[in-house]
Amino acid sequence: RQLIGKEGLSAGSFEANMTFAQALTEGAKAAHNALVVVAVPESDIEVGGESGRIALERIRNVIGRVEAVWKPATAAESFEIVRRRLFEPITDFTARDAVCRAFGEMYRANRAEFPTECREADYEARLKSAYPIHAELFDRLYQDWSTLERFQRTRGVLRLMAAVIHELWEREDKSLLIMPGTLPLDSHPVRTEITRYLPEGWSGVIDKDVDGSMSFPLALDRDNPNLGRYSACRRVARTVFIGSAPSVAAQKVRGLEEIRVKLGCVQPGESPATFGDALRRLSERLTYLYSDGSRYWFDIHPTVTRMARDRAAQFKPEVIEDEIIRRLRGIRDRADFAGVHTAPPDSSDVDDEQACRLVVLGPNAPYTRANGNSPAQIAAQEILDRRGNSPRNYKNMLAFLAPDRERLQELEQAVRDWMVWESIWQEREQLNLDGVQRRQVETNRDKAEEAIQTRIGETYCHLLIPTQEGTRPVEWTRVRLQGQESIITRAAKKMRGEEHLILAWSSALLRRELDRWLWKDQPHLGVKQLWEYLCKYLYLPRLRDEGVLLDAIRQGVNSLTWKDFFAYASAVDEATGRYIGLVAGQIPHVILDSASLLVKPDVAAAQLAKEEEQRAAAAYAPTDELAVEQRLANGRTAAGTTAQPQVVKLTRFHGSVALDPSRIGRDAGRIAEEVVGHLSGLVGAKVQASLEIQIEVSGGIPDDVVRIVQENCNTLRFKSHGFEQG
Repeated sequence: RQLIGKEGLSAGSFEANMTFAQALTEGAKAAHNALVVVAVPESDIEVGGESGRIALERIRNVIGRVEAVWKPATAAESFEIVRRRLFEPITDFTARDAVCRAFGEMYRANRAEFPTECREADYEARLKSAYPIHAELFDRLYQDWSTLERFQRTRGVLRLMAAVIHELWEREDKSLLIMPGTLPLDSHPVRTEITRYLPEGWSGVIDKDVDGSMSFPLALDRDNPNLGRYSACRRVARTVFIGSAPSVAAQKVRGLEEIRVKLGCVQPGESPATFGDALRRLSERLTYLYSDGSRYWFDIHPTVTRMARDRAAQFKPEVIEDEIIRRLRGIRDRADFAGVHTAPPDSSDVDDEQACRLVVLGPNAPYTRANGNSPAQIAAQEILDRRGNSPRNYKNMLAFLAPDRERLQELEQAVRDWMVWESIWQEREQLNLDGVQRRQVETNRDKAEEAIQTRIGETYCHLLIPTQEGTRPVEWTRVRLQGQESIITRAAKKMRGEEHLILAWSSALLRRELDRWLWKDQPHLGVKQLWEYLCKYLYLPRLRDEGVLLDAIRQGVNSLTWKDFFAYASAVDEATGRYIGLVAGQIPHVILDSASLLVKPDVAAAQLAKEEEQRAAAAYAPTDELAVEQRLANGRTAAGTTAQPQVVKLTRFHGSVALDPSRIGRDAGRIAEEVVGHLSGLVGAKVQASLEIQIEVSGGIPDDVVRIVQENCNTLRFKSHGFEQG
C-alpha cells in the first residue's frame, strides 16, 4: 500500500511487486511441498485506508485463482486456544465432568428458565470443551463483541480473558465457571480492556448502573439479603452489559432475552427466580437500562427512568393520599352491606341508619398494635360514638376496615410510581419519546397499576368490629382479612364466617336473645322496639337489615312448635290487655310498626284457649232471633222441635275511601298493605279493586293535555268515560 503512486523506488513499483506476487504463486504451484500463506486483515482499521483497500483487492485477485481459504480459529477452536494459552492442562477430569453435569441437570430441571439448546447433550459437551470458562461467555465474545471493528477475535479475547482470570485469581473467586455474570467489571484492568472497543461514555454507565463501589446494583444487593447473598443484581447487570453493549454500539438488534440473562448468571444450587426478580428490580430503577418485552439492554443515553425519579419527588403526600382514596371509592362492590363509606372526612358523613354499613378508613388512619392508641381505633371510636355533634344511635350497624401501617408505605410507593409514569405517558408527544421509550413508559405504568391493585388488598387487611358484653366497656375485635376478592367482599365474608354479620337468623336464637336481655318481665315486646334494640346495642347480634328479623319471626310463628318460640299480634288493646290479630302456628303477615308485637308463647296460648272456649260457647247458645230465623229457614215450626245451632260466617267486605290527590300512591299502598293484604291471603279469597277518578278544571283543559291523557289511558288500559264540557 505504501508503493501506490510512487515511482523510481529501489524495491520496484507497485505493479512490479504485484507481478512478483503472481510469479511467486505460480512457482509455488509448480513446486512440490511448497506452501504460501497470506494473512488477510479483516477490519478496515488494519487494512490502512484507501491505499490499503486497493492493495488488498489486487492481492486477492492475484491469489484468487489458486487460493484455499482457511480460518485459523473457529468458535470451537477458540475454546482450546484460550484454555491452552491461559491455563495449565486439565488433569482432574472428574471435577470438570461433575461441574458440567451439574449445569446440565440444572438446565434440564428448569426448562422454562433457560434457552432450549441448553437441554441438549451437545451443550454439556460444549461446557466440557470450554471449561473452566462457560460456553455462553465465549458465545457473547465471538458472536457479539467480534462484530466490533476494533475487536480482534483471537488476540482481543486473549487480552480480555487474561485480565479477567488474573483478577478472579487474586480475589479467590469460588465460582464454578467463569461466566458473563462473574466478570469483575469493577476492576480497572478489566474495564479498560473491555471499554477500549466501545464508544465514549460507557465508563460512566458501568460506574453507575453495572459494577463499582458506588453502583446501584451493589447498593440493591446490600439492601436485600435474598439478592445480596448471590450478588444477584451485580451478576445480572454484568450479564446484560456483556450481552448488549456490542449490539448497541454497532446499532444492531438491541437487547438480551431474559432466558439468556439467566444463562449467564445462574449456577447450580441457585434459584433462577432470584435473578429474574433482580432483573425486574433493576429495570425499574436503573438510569441506563432499557427493556422492551423480554429483552434488556444498556445504552449510554439515560432512560425515562431518570425522568421518572426526578418527577417522583414532586408529588406531595396529600396528593398520594387523594389518589388512594379515589381508587378506594372506585370499588363498586357492596357485598352484603347496605352501604359503604370510604374515607369519610368527618363522622357526620356516616349515616346513622338501621342497616349494616362498612366504614373504610382513609390512609391517614392506619392500624397498628398500639393498645388502643392506634389511629384506626381512635378514628373508628369517634365515628361509633357520634354523628357530627349528635350521639350516634345505631352503633350496632357499623364495622370498620383499616389499612396496615407497614403495608401502607408499599401502597403509597406503588401509587407514586403509577402517577409518575402516567404523567410521562400523558406528555409523550411533548417529550418526543421514541417507540422504545413509549413502550417502556407504558409497561412501567401497567406494572404500577397491577401493583396498586395487589397492594390495596394487602394493605386493607384489618377488620375492626365493636363488641360489648352486657354493660361492660366497648371492646374492638380485630380480624385479619385474606383472599383474592375485593376488600369489601373479603370483609363481608369474614364477618359472616365469624357471625359478626347475620344474613339468616333462626327463631331459636331470637328467642334466646329475648329471654336473655329483652322481655324477662314482660308478656310481649314490640317488633319495632326489638329492631331498635338490635340496631343500638353492641351486645346483641348484628343483623344485615330488618328483613332478617322479619324472616326469623315468620319462621318461629309458623313453626309447629311455636310454643318454643313466640306468637305474633297486630296490636294489643290497652284497656283489656287482649291481643288483636294474634297468630300462632301459621304464617303471619309481619309488619314492622309500633303496634305489632311478639307475644310470649304461654301468654298467647292462654288467650287462644280462652277465645276457643268463647267460640264454642257462642256456637251452642245462639240468640233468640237467630233461632227463629233458623226454624223459619228449615220449616221446623212444629211444637217441640229443637233447632240445631249454626255459626254465622261473614263472607264479603266492601269499602271506599277518599284519597289525597297529592299522595295517591302512598295512601293506596297503605290501604293495599293494611286492608287488602289481610283479606287476599285467605283461602278462596277473590279480590276486586277499582280506582274512580273525577277531576274538574274550572279554566278548561288544554288540547295537548287532553291528547296526552287519552294516550296514557289507552296504554294503561284505563277505562275512561271521556272529557265533558262544564
